[in-house]
Amino acid sequence: MTDPQTTSSPAAASLARPVVSADVAIIGAGPCGLFAVFECGMLKLSAVLIDALAEVGGQCTALYPEKPIYDIPALPAIEAGELVAQLERQIAPFAATRLLGRRVERLSGAAGDFTLGTDQGDTVRARAVIIAAGAGAFGPNRPPLDGLPAYEAGGGVQYFVRRREEVRGKRVVIAGGGDSAVDWALALRGIAASIAVVHRRPRFRAAPDTAAQLDAAAARGEVELVIPYHLHALHGAAGTLSAVEVADLDGATRHLPADLLLPFFGLSTDLGPLAGWGLALERHHVTVTPASCETSLPGVFAIGDVASYPGKLKLILQGFSEAAMAAHAIHPIARPGTALHFEYSTSKGVPAG
Repeated sequence: MTDPQTTSSPAAASLARPVVSADVAIIGAGPCGLFAVFECGMLKLSAVLIDALAEVGGQCTALYPEKPIYDIPALPAIEAGELVAQLERQIAPFAATRLLGRRVERLSGAAGDFTLGTDQGDTVRARAVIIAAGAGAFGPNRPPLDGLPAYEAGGGVQYFVRRREEVRGKRVVIAGGGDSAVDWALALRGIAASIAVVHRRPRFRAAPDTAAQLDAAAARGEVELVIPYHLHALHGAAGTLSAVEVADLDGATRHLPADLLLPFFGLSTDLGPLAGWGLALERHHVTVTPASCETSLPGVFAIGDVASYPGKLKLILQGFSEAAMAAHAIHPIARPGTALHFEYSTSKGVPAG
């Protein structure tokens, strides 16, 4: 049930598109979706990858390709973009079809015979579905500041850093108290001309080790901690930022010279059409059976950040494990009546796609 690989660039929705068929339709091409291609391929199940973004990698590619990740086994540190590149190398033998720049809007059928439709007019036939869509479509939580759109358009306010070199020599103000704020304050040392971190309280919500590193950097004068303050206003001309005004709890204000404001207040997420498929949900996440990652809809599985079950940890490595469990649970659906003889990759190698 396989077709040749299709192009990944979206064309006009009005053009006729061939039906794409695969054993498994994987919705979401982030790290967990990519690894699901590998796990399915190891069981000789074909896959089609579908993602609303124009390139694979999910948030790792779109938001922080140069941000280091520290909790991938056997890799003390790896940049997010490099992790995606290595995953692409790993799944290359399986030549999965890719439909990028498409959003899945429709799902019909039942286990063994699903039909999916995208906003670009694609029709996908699959025996099973894996939802690896992170927390759905995502966008930044924007601070409520007057004139914000003009500074966004002018590049003075950004919500992620794709390349550290883009901020070289700039006066950077970072707002927020979580991991992203702390990680980027540390990562931009020696690149930005100055770094000021604005937070409402002395305690940061970041990992204790990195929070301690931030305190040490502040003690050395590498970073200024502007605490306890919150964003109050933006100043500049014609969309070019020159200063960020902050206010303390008593209303007293300060002006921080700035060429770039990075507000890290988390992401707003939306499951989009997935929310209307009749899946059991819990706080915008899809509930699954822990042993198989199957959802309340037989034949549809969920892995990664979108999946919810008791004891769930939102870690890439746990999503990788879920990809393996889902692939093995899908095998009897895609190959009914065929026994699965489990073998370790060290024994069987990587089968041809």
